[in-house]
Amino acid sequence: MENLIISPDFTIEDIHKVREYNYNITKDMTPQERRDYYNKRGMEVHRQIQELNLQEI
Repeated sequence: MENLIISPDFTIEDIHKVREYNYNITKDMTPQERRDYYNKRGMEVHRQIQELNLQEI
């Protein structure tokens, strides 16, 4: 699978690329694997947001 390349302007085409990329990653996963995948990714983003919030203080 090729790497996801998003333009600096983040266009509608980029949204389509992200959706297609995510579909290709998760299409062969079981429902439980898909939940685990999204939960893990979501927790990582949450952690990054929390770190950025702490840096602003």
